[in-house]
Amino acid sequence: MGRRKKGQDIHGWVLLDKPLDLTSTQAVSAVRRLFDAKKAGHAGTLDPLATGLLPIALGEATKTVPLVQDGDKTYRFTVKWGETTDTLDTEGDITARSDVRPETSDIVSVLADFIGEIEQVPPKFSAIKINGERAYDLARDGVDLELQPRPVRIERLEVIETPSADETVFEMDCGKGTYVRSLARDLAFELGTEGHISQLRRTRVGGFTESAAISLDELADLAHKGRAFEGLAPVETALDDIPALAVTEDEATQIRQGRAIVLLPRIAQELRALRRPRDISGKDGSRMAVAMCGEMAIALGEAQAGKFQPTRVFNHNA
Repeated sequence: MGRRKKGQDIHGWVLLDKPLDLTSTQAVSAVRRLFDAKKAGHAGTLDPLATGLLPIALGEATKTVPLVQDGDKTYRFTVKWGETTDTLDTEGDITARSDVRPETSDIVSVLADFIGEIEQVPPKFSAIKINGERAYDLARDGVDLELQPRPVRIERLEVIETPSADETVFEMDCGKGTYVRSLARDLAFELGTEGHISQLRRTRVGGFTESAAISLDELADLAHKGRAFEGLAPVETALDDIPALAVTEDEATQIRQGRAIVLLPRIAQELRALRRPRDISGKDGSRMAVAMCGEMAIALGEAQAGKFQPTRVFNHNA
């Protein structure tokens, strides 16, 4: 018999405003302790030198993590011109210098080259696996890495302000897997200089925004007062942009047992007609939907051939 996990059955999302010098794993552990939760995970790593939105899932909310991770993200970041580091941020050692400081007009003129589907070489200090080992572990051991370019998608890239000739602040909307540090390196190369990230903040992950975020100190204060649940958003928060299928209590029981339910022709047609900002249609023509009984999410599943087949069932009482 397996060992029972310690903690309580807590379900929902904490939209954490992660502070500097804290890893994503450390942030998850801190939130999990504050709620005494059995199960926790996060939707998208933030480096210790980055701040901003880190969605943390507790309990059954962990079943929706892949949906949140696949959502677009928004970053606000500062590039410091004139120096490149081995980590492409302020944590690393300087590897190259340049006296060139690009004019704002020159920066704006090259931004179009980085918008859309582009090829990007990840940083050597990244979590990408090479023959089973993390790239950052190999880089720290002095291994000379040659990472291959990967396709990424950037929807928007704008100059926000220019505090000085040495620094430029940008804002970017991008898809999954885009490295801001690599973008800084490539922008500098395009402009004939060197550059690295001096500040980085994530302001949006999918449908979650920083306006709803809570700091670790604020959450700890709520927990101390016995009000930690005020900092917890429902599991359903992550499902706002997924087509909802209203089901009866009897149908909810069938779905919880992993059984498919028959859809009325009108409902099946409506689900087929729905379009969403990010495509979650299956290769077989199925469409993802969330079965809702009242205000409670029962399961994620696929609607196809007039049926709804659950793929992830939520057990709010687990």
